[in-house]
Amino acid sequence: MMYRLYREQQLNCNIEAAWKFFSSPYNLSEITPKRMNFVVLSEINDEPIFEGMEIDYTVSPVLGIPMKWKTVISQVESHKSFTDFQKEGPYKYWNHFHEFIPNGSGVLMKDTVDYELPMGILGKIAHQLFVKEKLRSIFDFRYRVLNDFFNDKHN
Repeated sequence: MMYRLYREQQLNCNIEAAWKFFSSPYNLSEITPKRMNFVVLSEINDEPIFEGMEIDYTVSPVLGIPMKWKTVISQVESHKSFTDFQKEGPYKYWNHFHEFIPNGSGVLMKDTVDYELPMGILGKIAHQLFVKEKLRSIFDFRYRVLNDFFNDKHN
């Protein structure tokens, strides 16, 4: 079964600052809870993302057990949007579309994650028992960190 997680957040910055932050894979570990042990393994040298770019990570989403995760940047429209797609990892399907819309207050950032769990009915049960809430808590954490970084520092 396919699921969708959607979030949006207003950032008090210009599009250049938002794009620079979000298009760097290294910043993903900054906005992921420390308990997830999220580590970027690829040597990227902070180069701009591009279509076809592959990024390897380790992450410990359940019981502290490390898992490998490989995403490919499947779409980039500079300073507007990009998509990371799971090539290998814990999900049967993972497609994360990031969108950035400049407005009078800065930039409206939108995240749309379409995902599916493996293992059929067991995946559906796992989603109801803990995966759905785990993803919500990760994106809640991101919201707070991004608010502190982009919004509170300007007050």
